[in-house]
This record gives sequence, C-alpha cells and structure tokens, in this order.
Amino acid sequence: MTMSPAVSTDPASAKRSWYKRNEIALTPWLFLAPGVLFFLFYVIMPIYQSFGLSLYDWNGLGDVRTNGEYVGLENYNKLFGLNGERADRNFQTSLWNNLKWLILYLLAIPGGLFIALFLNQTVRGIRLYKSLFFFPFVISQVVVGLVFSWFYLPNEGLLNTMIGWFGFDSVNILGDPTLATYGIIAAGLWPQTAYCMILYLTGLNAVDPEQVEAARLDGAKGWKMLWYVIIPQLKPATFIAFVVTIIGALRSFDLVSIMTGGGPFGSTRVLSYYVFEKSLSERGLQYGYAAAVAVVLFLIMLVFISYFLWSMYQDEKGARG
Repeated sequence: MTMSPAVSTDPASAKRSWYKRNEIALTPWLFLAPGVLFFLFYVIMPIYQSFGLSLYDWNGLGDVRTNGEYVGLENYNKLFGLNGERADRNFQTSLWNNLKWLILYLLAIPGGLFIALFLNQTVRGIRLYKSLFFFPFVISQVVVGLVFSWFYLPNEGLLNTMIGWFGFDSVNILGDPTLATYGIIAAGLWPQTAYCMILYLTGLNAVDPEQVEAARLDGAKGWKMLWYVIIPQLKPATFIAFVVTIIGALRSFDLVSIMTGGGPFGSTRVLSYYVFEKSLSERGLQYGYAAAVAVVLFLIMLVFISYFLWSMYQDEKGARG
C-alpha cells in the first residue's frame, strides 16, 4: 500500500510558493520590457504616424491637424495616377530602381556563401584572407561611396585605367543615366557580400560533421555534398541573409546620396531618397506626400519579410511534426 505525499496546508508556505511561481513567470517580461517599450515608441508609433500623415497636405510647419489640410487618399492618387491624376514619374523611376536593387542585391547571398566556403579551410594565410574579405563590412557606407566614386572617375579612376589597358575607351559610369544605378548597386554589393560571408562562416561552424562524414561514405562530394548536405543545414543563416539583404536593398539611401545625389537627371532615385527629396530637401517640404512614399516602401518591406517569416514558421512546424 502506497502512501500519498502529505500536502502542506501552511498558509505562509502556500503564499511563498505562489510568489515564487509568479516571480519566475514575470522575470522574462521584466527583461523584455525596455526593448518592447523602445520598439513601441521608436518603431510602431512612427509607422502609425506615417500612415496618418500620408492623408494630409502639410509643409512641416506647426501642428499637422491645424496647419495641414486633410486630403484623404489624394497623395496616393498622385503617386499611382488614380482618379484622373497624372502618375508621378519620379516615383515610378524610384520604384523601378528599387526593383533593380532588390534583384541584383540578392547576388550578395551566393557570393557570401562561396567566399565563406573558401575561407572555411585550413590553409596557409587563411587569417589574412579572412581579414581582407571582412574589411568591407567594418567600414562606413559613406566611405564605400567615396571609394567607388573615385574608382569610377572618367579619366583618373582605376576602373577606366584598367579598361584602357585593353584598348577600350573610358566610361563615365556615374554620369550615364543607363549605367549609374548599376554602378551604385555594385558598390553596395561589396560590403553586403562581406556581411553574408560572416553569416555563412558562423553557420558553417554549426554544420554537423557526422552528417558530412555519412554523406562521404555514401559517395556524395562536390556539388551534391553542398546542395544536399551543407546548404540545408545553413537555413537559419540563409534566412537572416535574405531578410537583411532585402531590407538593405529597399532602404538604399546613403550610397545614392553620396555617389550621385539621385542624378544624373534623377535616374538613380530610390524610394528612400525620394522621401528625403520630398520632405527635407530644398525642393521638398511636402511631408504628407513623402509619408505616402514611405508607406509604400514600408508595405513592400512588410510583404517580403512576412513571406520569409511565414516560410520559417512552416519549416519549424514541419520539423516538429
């Protein structure tokens, strides 16, 4: 016959147990509270205010509700050419350039992966190679923009000097409306590839060596080893690389500002730079219109990030099932 354990009926002991349980449940929220508050005040609230501001015609002076004019969706009609309005060609150019950034910027992910695979070896001088590839990540985007501006100079630039070695004429990349955007994207790919490389180097350290050895015993090598064994284990690093690269492509402001200032003839504008032009530049002071552009940019980011978060959730759900 088994005896059931005695249950304490001491009120003081029950009260201490209740406090202990609640303290354990409350502790994580106390640590999260500062970050949550900062996120609410500096991320969620500005997003909400941008949505509201995009419904006004306001020059930034005084209070928006008293000095601004409520125009509803008129700013969006001007952007997209709805309800008889003429579509904003500068906005269309900015949107198209952001699409170019988005597609070409993704080259940083496979580039970072292959550099990481090269650096994940034990060969002589590998630390020096790692430092050289890591260097672009630690320098400022402003410095990157200045370096590539000098690199692209029509006569004195290193690029045209190398082109001249092969007998070709010099090319004014940043002065050509058809080439300038691609030149800026190439400048942005330099540090972004280094960032993806760091993510993949970290991920390669977590690859299960037993799976690699088992695959070798089964005859897997080369591309098959990479595709079926290594890359599936790098999914977390790939997810972060995709999210950060897409956000970087869509908010590409600093390189455009440093290298071309939106020129030549507005051909290198992107949405984030157009927001600046319409709000803070000398020709701006159209804060409601700039907020509408910012809302469009936010919604584009939201679509991509929501897709990747949903994909990650589905993968986690499948792994648990």
